[in-house]
Amino acid sequence: MRNIKLTLSYDGTDFAGWQTQPGFRTVQETLEQAIAKLTGEPRVRVNASGRTDTGVHAVGQVVNFRTTTVHSPEVIARAVNARLPADVVVRDAAEMPEAFDANRDAKRKLYRYVIHDGPVPSPFLRRYCTSSRHVLDVAAMRRAAEPLKGKHDFHSFETEWPNRKTSVRTITHLSVNRFGEYIWLDVEADGFLYNMVRSIAGTLMNVGRGHWHESQVAAILQAEDRIQAGPTAPASGLFLMRVSYER
Repeated sequence: MRNIKLTLSYDGTDFAGWQTQPGFRTVQETLEQAIAKLTGEPRVRVNASGRTDTGVHAVGQVVNFRTTTVHSPEVIARAVNARLPADVVVRDAAEMPEAFDANRDAKRKLYRYVIHDGPVPSPFLRRYCTSSRHVLDVAAMRRAAEPLKGKHDFHSFETEWPNRKTSVRTITHLSVNRFGEYIWLDVEADGFLYNMVRSIAGTLMNVGRGHWHESQVAAILQAEDRIQAGPTAPASGLFLMRVSYER
């Protein structure tokens, strides 16, 4: 039995998230069906680095699966892509040691949240960003984000608590950048809680609009109370950019 790793990109707009759900179109089921058509194996199970929610995109999702196929990783990538719809693609394939697990072995993940704050929303990019009717103060958002860096209890930014054994996570990188009318928030951490990045984005957007003073984010973090934080920003702006397996 071989252990194959795939790196995927997908447009999450028309998927009901990553995980297979009866009666819904999901990335996992779509990928498993494409692999099964190639290998002829009736039961293919793909293990992902993490689940993405409905409408969330991925540039660098990582998965692994076990197979008896004799095809090389390069052939697997090409052949699976030929069987996939246009909104999901295999970027890369590699054979891994038997022990490799795309989920358990992940050390860090980088998510990006994209915001457009120009006067006229783009009809072409509406699936890949969220629009703000107010011009955002990026410098204030950047300063407000500073207290979130490092190891903290992020319960204030977690939806449907408790859904993990602990809400403690370590953010190793957090930046807010602008290019023209577009702003992107990059957050890299050793793990993420449900809706954590979208909650952080919604909170920082409130600061950027001038609704909250930048010092309020530190107080929200210390409160450990989801009600104190900003709204959960729309899924359309969120991308899983990269999964790292080395410290």
